[in-house]
Parts: sequence; C-alpha cells; structure tokens
Amino acid sequence: MVRLTLFAAATAMVTLSPVLAANPFDQPSTLPYQAPPFDRIADTDYQPAIEQGIVQSLAEIRKIADNPAAPTFDNTVVAMERQGQMLARAQAAFGQVAQANTNPVLQKAQAVLAPQLAAYNDTIYLDPKLFARFKSLNDRKAALKLTEEQAMLLDDYYKDFVRAGAQLSAADQATLRSLNKQLSSLGVAFRQKLLAATKAGALVVDSPAQLAGLGSAGVEAAGRDAQERGLPGKYLIPLQNTTTQPALQSLTDRATREALFKQSWTRAEKGDDNDTRETIAQIIQLRTKKANLLGFATWADYSLAEQMAKTSDTARSFLNALDAPTAAAQARELSEVQHAVDLEKGGFQVQPWDWDLYAEKVRKAKYDLDENETKPYFELWNVLENGVFYAANQMYGLSFKRRTDIPTFHPDVRVYEAFEENGTPLGLIYFDYWKRDNKAGGAWMNSYVRQSKLFGTKPVISNTANFTKPAPGQPSLITSDDVRTMFHEFGHGLHGLFANQTYPSISGTAVARDFVEFPSQFNEHWALEPRVLAHYARHYQTGAVMPQSLVDKIKRAELFNQGYSFGELLAAAQLDMAWHSLPGDAGPQQVDAFEAKALAATGLDVAHVPPRYRTSYFSHIWGGGYAAGYYAYIWTDMLEENVYDWFKVHGGMTRANGQRMRDLVLSRGHTQDYNVMFRNMTGHDPEVAPLLRSRGIPAK
Repeated sequence: MVRLTLFAAATAMVTLSPVLAANPFDQPSTLPYQAPPFDRIADTDYQPAIEQGIVQSLAEIRKIADNPAAPTFDNTVVAMERQGQMLARAQAAFGQVAQANTNPVLQKAQAVLAPQLAAYNDTIYLDPKLFARFKSLNDRKAALKLTEEQAMLLDDYYKDFVRAGAQLSAADQATLRSLNKQLSSLGVAFRQKLLAATKAGALVVDSPAQLAGLGSAGVEAAGRDAQERGLPGKYLIPLQNTTTQPALQSLTDRATREALFKQSWTRAEKGDDNDTRETIAQIIQLRTKKANLLGFATWADYSLAEQMAKTSDTARSFLNALDAPTAAAQARELSEVQHAVDLEKGGFQVQPWDWDLYAEKVRKAKYDLDENETKPYFELWNVLENGVFYAANQMYGLSFKRRTDIPTFHPDVRVYEAFEENGTPLGLIYFDYWKRDNKAGGAWMNSYVRQSKLFGTKPVISNTANFTKPAPGQPSLITSDDVRTMFHEFGHGLHGLFANQTYPSISGTAVARDFVEFPSQFNEHWALEPRVLAHYARHYQTGAVMPQSLVDKIKRAELFNQGYSFGELLAAAQLDMAWHSLPGDAGPQQVDAFEAKALAATGLDVAHVPPRYRTSYFSHIWGGGYAAGYYAYIWTDMLEENVYDWFKVHGGMTRANGQRMRDLVLSRGHTQDYNVMFRNMTGHDPEVAPLLRSRGIPAK
C-alpha cells in the first residue's frame, strides 16, 4: 500500500473548480469585523471554497510536520492555530446557512463535503510526524514555562490527536478512517431526511372547525401556510422539532390533537425515503465500533472523557438520581390534569395529546394565567432591544446599535453591533428568529468569526430560532417560552462576545458540551427580573407596562407543570445515554423496541409524558454534537442554579456581580479546568439541591 502524504491526500480528496480567483472566501472579508460578505456569496461558492481551503490547510500543515527545527510551542502549536484560515471562513458561513436557509445546492454540497472533511481531519490527526511534534512538546510541558492558556491549548491538541487515533496501528487507523467517512455521510443523510420528514409531517385539515381553539390569527396562519404549500382551501400546522407541538395547548377538537401528535411522533417513521431508523441503526453501530477501536467500552465512555462530568458513570448516576423525584411530580400533575378532564365530563383517560390543553386549563384555574393575556406585552423586537439588551446593559454595561449596512443571507435577519461600557466596539450579532420550511428546527448560537488576539479578530456571532412569523402587517407577538429562548440564546452570545483569548481554538464557546449550556441557561433568569421585565413587557398598542397582577400570575405559575417539562427533558437525556451506552457486542438494534425498553427502564411516566425528542427525530444526538451529551442541558442547569443562588445571596443583578461572572466564567473560554472555574465563581462544588428546588420538585 502506498501511504499518501498530507498534501497528496488533499489533492486526491478533492477536484477543484478551474477558476477560484473570484471566490469571496479567498481573502478575509473587508466588512466591519470581517463579517461574511453575504452580498457577494453565492450558494455555489461554498463547496469550492471549502475544497480549496482543505488543500491550503493541509499544505500549511505539511510544512509544520516537515519543519526540520526542533518542535517549539511557536513553530508547532501556534503554527497550527494560524493555518487554515480560508477553510475556517468558508466553513463558519456554510455551517450556519446550510442549517438556517438550505436548498438543493447546499444540501448537495453538504453530502459531497462531509466525507472530504472527515478525511481531512483524519489526514491531520493520523499523521505520525505531526503527532510526534505534539508528543515531544507534551512530554516536556513542565519545562516549557507556558502560560495557563498555552498549557491548556497544548493539552487539548495532544488529547485531540490521541482521541483521533494517533496511537493506533496502521491497520486500525485505516479502519478508523473508514468509520469516520461513513459516519460523516450518515450524519448528513440523517439531517436531510429529518428536514424533509418534518416538512412532510405537517398536519393538513379541511375545515377551520377542526382548528377550534387556535383563534382567528392561528387559523389565518394555517390557511396561509397551506396556500404557500400549494394547498388552497386547506389549513396546515407545520411541525416544530420537539415531540409536543405548541398548538396542542389550544386545539379543542380531540381528533385534531391526536392527529397532530401522531404526525409529530411518527414524522420520521413512515417507511418512506425520509424514514431515519435505518440510518440511526447504522450510526450507533459505527459509533460503538469507533469507541471500541479507541479503547473505550461504549461511545458514552469515549464522549464523556473530556467533559466536565469526566465519566459516563457520573452522568448516568446524575440522571438516575433525578428519575424518582421527577416521576413523583409527574404523578401529582397527572392527577390534576385527569381531574380537569373529568370536571368537563370528558369521558376519556388522558393521553399525551390531551396533556397540554388540560394542563393549561389547570394553570388557568390555579393561577388565572392565560398565555393570550401575556403575548400583547411581548413584541419580539421590543423584547430584544428593551429586555435582552437591557439586561446585558445592567449586568455588563453593554450597549447595542442596529446595523443596516451589514449584508445578511436572508431578509429576516437583523444585525446589531455591541459596545463596551466605555464605547469600545465589542462585536456583531445576527438575529434570525422566524421559522422557515428550509430551516432546521430548534434554536442555536453560531460563530462566524471567533475572537482571537493572535489574529486581532473580534467576535461575529448569530442567534437563530424558529418562532412563528406573523402575517404581513401584524405585530410580532411571541410567547413567554419564546422570550426565554431569546434570553437563553443570547446567553451563548455573551459567552462568545466576552471571549478574551489569544488562541481561537479555545476561545469563547469552544468549551465542553456539559459546560457550554451553563451561561445560556443562567441568562434566562433575567427574563423575569423585576426591573428588566418592567423595561420590556409593554403592551404593543398602548405602551402600558404589564400590570403587576399579571406579573405575579406569571411568577406564581413558574413552577407549574415542572414534572412534565423537566420529565420530557430527562427522558430524552436518558434515551440518549441508553443508546450510547451500548457495548460492542450488542449487535444491530431494532430502533422502536430499543427505545421502548430504554424509556421503560427510567421509571418516568413516559406513557403520558413522552420524551422531548423521540429517537427517530433526535437531531441533537444523530445530526448534531450532543451524542451521549444531551444530559448536558440538565447538568448545566444544575451549574447555573448554583450560580444564581450565589447571585441572590450577594445582591442579585448588580454591575459588580455581572463583572465577576464575566471575569471568572464568560471571558475564560477553555483556559481553565471547568470544575476549577465553577469553584472560583461559587466557592463550592456543584450541588443538585438548587436544581430540584428551582423546579419545585422535592428531593427524594
């Protein structure tokens, strides 16, 4: 066998377009902050830019590996940080646009590029000469007199090589390359199948009567959505990415509720080209083989080794300890929901498609709170500018200015510039809030440009969500859950904006999965902070401040239905962990049977409280980066509740406390051990009690 060099492998992997001189990714953007020049980027530019970026990157890495000089931190580690800039620019923009505004051209590019990028990573991390340089530095680390950040960067690189298979035999490395190539293609296939399945899974009905309870605006939106799909005279409810659909809280026709729920539940299990189950079965087998090849019993063991939790046993024990108290809360809530059905002489036992409607009735009865009362006080852009931004001003001294001169990839996207308290420019933030059929579900934060002192770059980030877009001329009114989502994603944004690192690889949000959700969930608390709420919760027509009586209702209702909301999250985390704890000898799995067995083992009331994501549409773990990591949402919830307790004891939302949070957590990137970072902030190790207490769930 002829072993290709890095550069030869690169040229073997890709076929370049004959003309690349005009590609907008060739050079750094000349826009403010090096923002992507979307006005010059065509959909056909991404693939050739990434392919050319691969070639350039590997040529630069070849020089590092072949450098005759003894390895030093500068000529090896810093050199690695400097290489690959064209590829980084193109991938950052492509990764966001392909998820938020996809089309056949971008989907084809994803499918073509996925195996190339997998091979690119393998070519780097399985090169023995390159690894030898990093191993030499790692072996001499104590004598190098590195700063804390430099030491962490070197440690990360060395572990990345080892975890990528640098110490495997040549035969095992060949096997690993094949596994990585297959997994990359399967991940793209899953994402594209799910996007199509979610679109096709929309519920279509014939009559407005079937949508009773949605209100005139909801029925109008359903008619408009059907019209846009080429179904005049029909009414369409598109699916959200989660199991439970927002309309289930309002629909009074039980047959329609059941049909909508089942469309959601079976969206990717129709036995057609969009059925994801076979793809999932292949992914889990290949992941397990890869973990075994690298010396780990399961994918969970492999994944958790570099997380804050450290081991899969720690993560599973953490989740298991939450099952019983959550199940008890679910039982109490089910009794209340069933009682609401019986009061109306419904004559049926509660099913998952009934829960939201009757839980809302219970909430109204117990707390006299109606979501329709609150929505007029939550106009989206006012929430952003006078709520999300105001909280950031009060905590961190930031100010914001809208920029209409920065090009975007879609007209729905707005751009703002952030400034420090002293007026120093801090970065750019893009906001893309409205749902589209060609947008992946959920909400996320993305980085177009990472902060780095090495390159002199400031952060350019984005927040993306899937809120329901109003009809033309109608106000952009959103729910309280949407408000929380805005604060949540902006918490990620602050983590990116406050980055203060020299090296981009460990800058900002480049941290472990079970740490990265901590700042975002912490930022949710300020949505209902009294002075923040008073600043943004104003009636969109009159400008009147939300009445205190309604504010009190919202706060009293905060702990309502927590067995359900926490339980669906916990069940999904347990399902993820069960899949990725399969041993190597488990063999092929029948997806539905495995799912049913795994959920039953939790002891949670999954018959009435289905998991937030079912296996077949669990994009976080099959198409995203949360494999054996969905527990992170709950783990980081524990972290942020501990920190919020610290804030309450030390004066709450003050500028000084915000500065402490920025200095000790938000500006640190991955320059410190996560447990050390947490202890520096709170003075103690994480405790579970604040997590359960915040949700009104008594500990068992």
